[in-house]
Amino acid sequence: MACWTWSFNVKTSNRYWLPYCASMNKGRTTKEAKPMSETRRDKDLHEAPQLTSAIDIVKLARHPKRPTTLDYFQYLCRDFIEFHGDRRFADDKAIVGGIAFFSNLAVTVIGHQKGRNVKENIRRHFGMAHPEGYRKALRLMEQAERFGRPVLILIDTPGAYPGIGAEERGQAEAIAYNLYRMSSLRVPILAVVTGEGGSGGALGIGVADRIFMLANTIYSVISPEGCASILWKDATKAPAAAAALKLTAKDLLQRGIIDGIIDEPEPGAHENPEATAAAIKAVLAAALEELLDLDMETLLNRRYQKYRQMGVFVNS
Repeated sequence: MACWTWSFNVKTSNRYWLPYCASMNKGRTTKEAKPMSETRRDKDLHEAPQLTSAIDIVKLARHPKRPTTLDYFQYLCRDFIEFHGDRRFADDKAIVGGIAFFSNLAVTVIGHQKGRNVKENIRRHFGMAHPEGYRKALRLMEQAERFGRPVLILIDTPGAYPGIGAEERGQAEAIAYNLYRMSSLRVPILAVVTGEGGSGGALGIGVADRIFMLANTIYSVISPEGCASILWKDATKAPAAAAALKLTAKDLLQRGIIDGIIDEPEPGAHENPEATAAAIKAVLAAALEELLDLDMETLLNRRYQKYRQMGVFVNS
């Protein structure tokens, strides 16, 4: 199983080794990550009070009353018009998207959509997209490119749908092609993790110029339960796996994977969706204003460099 190992930053020469999981590095000499030097993005960041453990944040990220993507669209945008279908196979209800106005600017909005109850979750595939969902998202992004509309993305998924039908219709190809196209899409792309950021299912719509996370969300190559089952053959060791995975917003900001943390009201976004959406809107508006000032070649070059710098590590 592939593992994430991160360091930050090649340009600033802060070189260090970050083990994916302490239990996998017995006998190896390691060093703790050095604190990141102050950057512009750190100045805008709102840090929430730290919970007792990573698994607490995992539980909040999965809270059944947490606002969904359509809930956030209602607060963030006006005149939202949803588009359907990938024009090849079907309309995947696990991904929603369309056009709307964000602060009087026409934008394309896309996101994973979970359900509120068992019946709705079955209809939405529990927020796990099929290939047609990723192709629908790409259709909307390419439309945004043609009309010069920025793309706003909300990520909340346990992962891509793992069924046989999804594999037969090219799940891996759909995600891979989205990564390829999003890396060169000629409009600004902003993404926010609003719940779970599960592996390739999140990455399939997650290549962006700016990536933010709500304070009580996660972004990981695998779930804590899945990691524990692989490493220790025991899913009950998920708390230890969650700590080792470094999947919280704070962990990922320190490693240069995301660009900022957006605060949530106590005890979480589910208690005050409107206030949470207001915080998201303020951060997105500021980031979008900055990106719109860039010429296209600078925008694309910075996006390329952003991802080239991820995953660099040095053994000590």
